[in-house]
Amino acid sequence: MLTDAERIAELESVNNATPYRFDRSFWLKQVKDLFFFALASIAQTYITCPRCGTFWRFFQVSIFTFLMWVVLWKGNSIISTYLTTRIPWLQFPLRRLIIGVVTTVSYTLLSILGLMTFFELAFDYNFGGGYRYTLIFAVLITIVISLILHSRQFMLNWRKAELERAKFVKESTEARYENLKSQVNPHFLFNSLNALTNLVYEDQDKAVKFIKQLSEVYRYVLDTREREVVSLRDELTFLKSYLYLQEIRFGDKLRIHNNLNATDGQVAPLALQMLIENAIKHNVISRDEPLDVFLFEEDGFLVVKNRIQKKQMSGEPSSGLGLENISRRYEFLTNQKVSWREENGSFIVRIPILKDE
Repeated sequence: MLTDAERIAELESVNNATPYRFDRSFWLKQVKDLFFFALASIAQTYITCPRCGTFWRFFQVSIFTFLMWVVLWKGNSIISTYLTTRIPWLQFPLRRLIIGVVTTVSYTLLSILGLMTFFELAFDYNFGGGYRYTLIFAVLITIVISLILHSRQFMLNWRKAELERAKFVKESTEARYENLKSQVNPHFLFNSLNALTNLVYEDQDKAVKFIKQLSEVYRYVLDTREREVVSLRDELTFLKSYLYLQEIRFGDKLRIHNNLNATDGQVAPLALQMLIENAIKHNVISRDEPLDVFLFEEDGFLVVKNRIQKKQMSGEPSSGLGLENISRRYEFLTNQKVSWREENGSFIVRIPILKDE
């Protein structure tokens, strides 16, 4: 049985593979195919052409049969690969089947008629009454070839879909784990406990409230670690507890402008908190340069916007997983993309607001 890493590696090799790579293995395969076609054409001519009494006649029929095999097998292989890229089997099976049958039969009739006409003009070869037999035989060969090629394409697509599903499940699991790990990290806990230490001496009532809010934060993290989505209302409620801890640390130097209270929908759990944390981690927050973070809805997206006040050196090491983590989780949840950009001195992140089921 393949491991998760082996499945992902196999998927990447399938995704990165091109239909025709002109390397040594490609040319070896072509030589093998041509050798097989030559043997098949000789055997077919020997069995089906009892009137080929002379060597020249036998040679002509064998060449024609050889070219017929090449045209039918290689041509239908190219058609099958092209149609599969344009009309995926798993998304449009009936359409793919109908178009595949019509295309391959039409190609077979036209190519064989063209090949027969070429032989008549180039070699003064007379097929006589063999037109019907040749066309019927070509169509029968095409049916067999198409069954082999289309079945292969279908199995490859089915295998690819299974591997993609395994990849998405694995990435979703990893994203939830990284999400949990990024929240419950030593720096966050250290900063919280450091702030709590000062509160215990300065204001015991506020210290008690701080502990309660800290426990709410970790309760929410544990409650949502297995969930794909949460309601935006629940996320905003959790955000209040998280921001209370940050307000103790930064006071009025951190200002959150929340315009999402009237917005309905669902989001990935902790996504909003991670965006706030990202802004805090990478920007200067001081009395002279307070950090303003704006939360609002725009065209079905939740937008987090803050003025860029980059730190010269970050106090906390960046894992580089924050935005990528959110982006990967949303790839699993919706076709809408998470995006971020710098614009007019501001950093703007847009994440889709999912519809309530």
